[in-house]
Amino acid sequence: MEELLAELNESQQEAVVSTEGFIRVIAGAGSGKTRALTHRYALIVNELGVDPSNILSVTFTNKAAHEMRRRVKKLIGGEQDTGFITTYHGFCVRVLREDIHRLFYPKNFIILDVEDQKILLREIFEDMDLKMNDKTFKRLLDKIGILKANTHYVQQMILRGEMPSVEAAGDMDGQIIQRYLKKQKRVYGLDFDDLLNFVFVLFDQYQEVLEKWQDRLFYIQVDEFQDSSLKQFELVKKLSANHGNLFAVGDPDQTIYEWRGADPKYMVDFEKYFPDTQTIFLKQNYRSTPEILSLGNALIQNNYFRVDKDMETSNPSGVKVVHYHGKNEVDEAKWVVNRIKEIVEARQANYSDIAILYRANYLSRSIEQELISANIEYTIFGGFKFFDRLEIKDALAHLRMTAAADDLSFSRIVNVPKRQIGKKRMQFLRERAEAENLSLYETLKKYKDHERFKSTGAHSFIEAIEYLKNRKDELKVSELLQEALQKTGYEAYRREDGDQERLDNLTELLHSIFQYEQTLGEDINLEEYLQMISLYTDNERDDQLDSVKLMTIHTAKGLEFPYVFVVGMTESVLPNVRALRERKERALEEERRLAYVAVTRAERELYLTESEGFQNGGQKKYPSRFIFEVEDDLYERIGELDEALIEEAKEYIRATHHSKEKAPAVFFEKGARVKHPVFGEGEIVDIDEKKNTYRVFFDNLKAPRPISRNFKKLEKLEES
Repeated sequence: MEELLAELNESQQEAVVSTEGFIRVIAGAGSGKTRALTHRYALIVNELGVDPSNILSVTFTNKAAHEMRRRVKKLIGGEQDTGFITTYHGFCVRVLREDIHRLFYPKNFIILDVEDQKILLREIFEDMDLKMNDKTFKRLLDKIGILKANTHYVQQMILRGEMPSVEAAGDMDGQIIQRYLKKQKRVYGLDFDDLLNFVFVLFDQYQEVLEKWQDRLFYIQVDEFQDSSLKQFELVKKLSANHGNLFAVGDPDQTIYEWRGADPKYMVDFEKYFPDTQTIFLKQNYRSTPEILSLGNALIQNNYFRVDKDMETSNPSGVKVVHYHGKNEVDEAKWVVNRIKEIVEARQANYSDIAILYRANYLSRSIEQELISANIEYTIFGGFKFFDRLEIKDALAHLRMTAAADDLSFSRIVNVPKRQIGKKRMQFLRERAEAENLSLYETLKKYKDHERFKSTGAHSFIEAIEYLKNRKDELKVSELLQEALQKTGYEAYRREDGDQERLDNLTELLHSIFQYEQTLGEDINLEEYLQMISLYTDNERDDQLDSVKLMTIHTAKGLEFPYVFVVGMTESVLPNVRALRERKERALEEERRLAYVAVTRAERELYLTESEGFQNGGQKKYPSRFIFEVEDDLYERIGELDEALIEEAKEYIRATHHSKEKAPAVFFEKGARVKHPVFGEGEIVDIDEKKNTYRVFFDNLKAPRPISRNFKKLEKLEES
């Protein structure tokens, strides 16, 4: 145990040895939370003697989960199965692989990504003879997302036999969505929403399945807990109900995903959900200089929905944070690129030590132009994602055909390379498959000698797939992929194509599978690999080039760089005007947290830049309010920012987005009796955190009223 605790500070040690009960760890930026999580895991295994199969450790990206597994294996030895160090979706896949048969789905169900969803929608539009464009895709995918916000639809997907008729679904969108669900069921495909929803339905309908998983998982730890959505929170709450051991690590000041369901209240109000909670603070920052940390602390203190903490560091002092103000966008971009050249020369730094962050992708344009002019290599992170590339999706579709021969994979590769199975022949296959309740591949096998398939490559395609199916259990996934690319002629087709980048990407995919097989030292079969790879949603591959890294602030979360430039720090950009319009006060807090995340990525030097001119809509540009919220003496100011412009900017901020009033020191609780000057007495029946309102049922009214939590004339009545 001494060895495990030796490299840790006092707070980290306290977190590591706290193994029992409900524990909340408020871990600030750069405070070594991953070290605390991995050492705690190792302590539970090495010192308490608990098997890793009884510990669930959840994090938010596959990259973070892999890194945690790698570190844990170093501490506990590489032979043990650490499969429960995973993401929420990865854990759901594990549950479903064991228990989805109860819902009449096979365990080798396929996982649909956004591209797969679009393929299904395209097919539906062809079937219905409708035209579509990308806006239609987005609108329908959003509607499908709304439908899947709860689990009601799952019932019709798990019914045996025919699903409800399409016509019963009402309007055109309803009919399309009903057809979409039918097609999903046909291929036994689950999208990301379904993974969680199917697990909830399993747990609700089969108490013994829930109890099995509750009983199995003695210890649960969750990283980045502040990013949990309601469903994710409910899942860990259910799973920890039996043994009562939940270790939640996170930082409410870094919640930047509220717009997609994350809610910091589960972290902030943790003790309300789990009485007898122990709270530990990790406040020692190992990443940044005192100057960067002071600015971050000063900025985030303007938020009131948080757990109060001031980060500290014993790192040596560095240079002041620079605020650069340019006369226009080109001026700003030129200054950034010149400063990058100075850093590389004067500090002997690499280009890969430097990151340029921005609120939205379009802000990179002028920076890119200047980097190109200066002949400086750069890489855009979060651009076209590796697993979204055409050749990678093709290669994985060959593996999916081998494992499940599903309709989506079949449609993708049956005519790649060309086998003369075009639109008309595919239409024939679809009609026969629908009529005979077969998959497209089974239909092709049945009709391969039909006159329609004479002079096509149907026979050779079937031979290749059958050969792969027969060998899938005896070959490793990497070997199977090599065989698939050769036997189907796909590799030769790509070579003839002459696009070296596509060939390099296929080599990189093979390399990633080799690495996965070697570094984890665990046997993984084809189905497990395909389900695991389908969960890769982020740009989770490291770039080895010595290049300046460009990315949005959202993409930068969890990363750190010696030198950071945050560009385009303009009011209405950061904070984002659209977010403020839609979600007002809550959005302003989240935008401030976003600025805080950007600031705390920097280790040695931090530059905040913005410029004058006009935004796209013709609105005059002003520096972001977040620059003014911090004391002047924490900056070195560069560029001419005259007092008149500062006053004009502050006036604009006051006039357009009312800065929030400070929240009352004490909020009233649900159930409290209150008195309103007009409505009289009533009871708070609910609290809407997002809108920052109470829902009050007044004694003299027939329905509740929403009352702002900042309404000072609402008084709490003393209990008699």
